[in-house]
Amino acid sequence: MKLLIIGGSGFLGRAVVVEALARGHEVTTFNRGRSGADVPGAEVVRGDREVRADLDRLVAGRSWDAVVDTSGYTPRVVGESARALSGHAGTYAFVSSVSAIDGFPGEPATEDTPGWACAPDAGPDDGDYGVLKAGCERAVQQGFDGNALIVRPGLILGPHENVARLPWWLSRIARGGRVLAPGDPATPMQLVDARDVAIFTLDHAERGTSDTFLVTGPAGNTTYGEWLGLCKESTGSDAEFVWVDSGFLLEQGAGAFVELPLWGGPPSAEVGNFWSVPTARAEAAGLSTRPVAEIVRDTWAWLREIPEEERVYGVKTTHGMAPEKEAAILAAWAARSE
Repeated sequence: MKLLIIGGSGFLGRAVVVEALARGHEVTTFNRGRSGADVPGAEVVRGDREVRADLDRLVAGRSWDAVVDTSGYTPRVVGESARALSGHAGTYAFVSSVSAIDGFPGEPATEDTPGWACAPDAGPDDGDYGVLKAGCERAVQQGFDGNALIVRPGLILGPHENVARLPWWLSRIARGGRVLAPGDPATPMQLVDARDVAIFTLDHAERGTSDTFLVTGPAGNTTYGEWLGLCKESTGSDAEFVWVDSGFLLEQGAGAFVELPLWGGPPSAEVGNFWSVPTARAEAAGLSTRPVAEIVRDTWAWLREIPEEERVYGVKTTHGMAPEKEAAILAAWAARSE
């Protein structure tokens, strides 16, 4: 097949390109060349999807069997891409997010739950990440004349992760010593590897599927304690985990999800469904996910080749807690426990 990947050099986009090339497809990537190195073997077209002239140049005299859009965040920008590619591809696969679902994570997620209220021509300031992703879905469904495949992933990890949640934890645990571990180690999690999202997306792009899927690992495929333990095992660290109560962490000003990646704070109704996304429809459609131990091991194999001082812990938001703050919280927790 002939495939166009919008993006293709960052985290998930890179995984899609690598998998597509391994399947023998003819792959074209369209990006600005700012987010990462191009994957050898793909044709590279430089351009900015926000510039209509660049889109017109991309599609002039060309067509593809399918498009995979891994880098759409603003509805009116995604809409321009969808309209430009109408008539030049049979299927438009858009990578959205479970965060696009109205009410989530306070309310349960399903494929049939509509997205947040967001117009398909909304701009970057018209909502948060999940709201805008919902608008992007509508922009594809209304703007593209062909099959619209909507993939709503859960929390994605794996090699080349540029959000840097797992890379920060691996780096911190590899340094050893007393490590602040947040909340309850029995907290269930639900993690998926970018490579498995890429496989599922390409399977259905190849078939010309027009549907919506929640794509993540099975609920409870690890716990927070098991996950950090896998980080310790993979790095060979002598780290000693100090589990600190979530309420105490909030009192100390610890930032949920950012300073302590994948820790969501104390249990609450507002986030009650975060780690319980249903996957039955995607599994029935062929979704298969690798064990979390493999995700952690492979991510460390990639990360350890990068000198620690050169590692970047996030593209738009820097993840991780400063050593001084971690030490202060651990000291306060020890004093409280005496």
